[in-house]
Amino acid sequence: MTPWVTRLLVANVVVFLVVQPGTLLYGLLTLFPPAVVGIDRVYIPAMPFRPWTVFTYMFLHAGFGHVFFNMIGMFFFGPRLEARLGPKNFLGLYFLSGLGGAAFSFLFSFSAPVVGASAAVYGILIGFAMYWPRENIYIWGILPVQARWLVMALIFISLYSGISGSGGGTAHFAHLGGLAVGAGYLKWLDWHKGKGRREFQQKVHDSSSLHRPDGEARARWAGIDLASIHELNRREVEGLLARVDGGGVSDLSIEERQFLDRMSGG
Repeated sequence: MTPWVTRLLVANVVVFLVVQPGTLLYGLLTLFPPAVVGIDRVYIPAMPFRPWTVFTYMFLHAGFGHVFFNMIGMFFFGPRLEARLGPKNFLGLYFLSGLGGAAFSFLFSFSAPVVGASAAVYGILIGFAMYWPRENIYIWGILPVQARWLVMALIFISLYSGISGSGGGTAHFAHLGGLAVGAGYLKWLDWHKGKGRREFQQKVHDSSSLHRPDGEARARWAGIDLASIHELNRREVEGLLARVDGGGVSDLSIEERQFLDRMSGG
């Protein structure tokens, strides 16, 4: 477990236990788009302007199953992403994805109240799929599905359900907002960090494995001192090397090769 994943898990569970559905406090913290602009005449007419709910709704849940599955998603996919992004960028992804869910709810389901960390967790899922697209996710612990295909399926289901109106009570457009804003934030983050410039420099200089024979690259990666790196990075290195041994260096993406280069000091 990583620090902020732990804190967010605790915060969501504590709020779920303390703020129960049907109470006034629950209503005051629920996202209801008309209340964001001060025109709520239905949900809590006595307090029609509640702009803070674009944040607070992320910590409310409608029932045990709702909070359980959201926290399971954060528990399994969050730590690896926080280790890669760092605490600041991980929190940025989490909360901006949640705000993206609020924005999409405002645009596409204006009259429906929304609660849950689902949009924020969907941002974590899209981040995991972007960095580890071929990682197998085991549905019900049995059926393996690559992360990229799982996220594509979630997008299709949310889009179809949102347009058709099926799956009543589920904030499908909020899910889409979390996915869209999460992906956009990570793309911006890569651009902001100068990813394109680094890739160009790596192509110019022959220190990258992209300009070495596959056997030489594999031999260099084999020299990575696994005992000296973080457990999460160690597992990723071991998984990538296993893929190389099974399908060859060409089975790796450019980003995965660059990751191994960094771990080997190349």
